Amino acid sequence: QVQLVESGGGLVQPGGSLRLSCVGSGFTFDMYDMTWYRQAPGKEREWVTRVERDRSLTYADFVKGRFTFSRDNAKNTVYLQMNNLKTDDTAVYYCNAHQFGYPRDYWGQGTQVTVSS
Repeated sequence: QVQLVESGGGLVQPGGSLRLSCVGSGFTFDMYDMTWYRQAPGKEREWVTRVERDRSLTYADFVKGRFTFSRDNAKNTVYLQMNNLKTDDTAVYYCNAHQFGYPRDYWGQGTQVTVSS
């Protein structure tokens, strides 16, 4: 069965760093676009990374220059390196798998990131 599992969240001070991981199984991983979302308490879920029509990656303005996305298809894993974390980055972070041109969407359970001094 399709499964996405995020990990790597935790408590960090402002200015610190974390690396999130998302491992997929049960589907053809390299045929899917992988992206990251987050949801803070009292707020709507928002995209952190986005795959454009030309397959390029776009970062949300609030993370540009601080977060870096990468993927390792051999390990069915994507990563989100988060540097210079801010208090406003506190949220549950989710990874999403979507195949272009198809209505499929797969979600993980999320991993909590808390930025606090």
